[in-house]
Amino acid sequence: MQTEHELQSYFIRRIERFVHAQGRNLIGWSEIREGGLAQNAVVMDWKGGAVEAASAGHDVIMSPTTFCYLDYYQSTNHVTEPHAIGAYLPLGKVYSFEPIPAKLDPQYQSHILGAQGNLWTEYVPNLKHAQFMAFPRLCALAEVAWSPPAARDWEDFTRRLQTQFQRFDQLGVNYRKGTPGCIGE
Repeated sequence: MQTEHELQSYFIRRIERFVHAQGRNLIGWSEIREGGLAQNAVVMDWKGGAVEAASAGHDVIMSPTTFCYLDYYQSTNHVTEPHAIGAYLPLGKVYSFEPIPAKLDPQYQSHILGAQGNLWTEYVPNLKHAQFMAFPRLCALAEVAWSPPAARDWEDFTRRLQTQFQRFDQLGVNYRKGTPGCIGE
């Protein structure tokens, strides 16, 4: 082996064989592509490479930072928000996410298994903070992941979200209130 990527690939391929022998599938972040992807590995794509992985016959779970990282601020006014990692991801941008990459040939689209929202908690000290970071963006991601593009309607979603806010209130969920998804709010 000449590089650390080759070493990583060797290790991942060995682990993948072990995991597969136990009747399980290996799922790894984008980095498992470096040096060559194990035969049955599923890629959690957070930084690109989904088209290449799916085109090579690998399943992919879409989780790009630009649409799926719920530990980002929901507003540009950080004074009104609990501490976050630093980037900005409004509700409207989450709703605009298309999990099937535009450049992926239709014959490989079945390899896109879905999407995942990530809420890393190094800046999230408790459940109330986690709820605030997740909701209502998780509602948008769920609709995007489960609905075909033709069935998505931002105006209808924001209307229906008002009912969801009532449910959150009844359950005591600490969600971000206010005008949903306005850029720069």
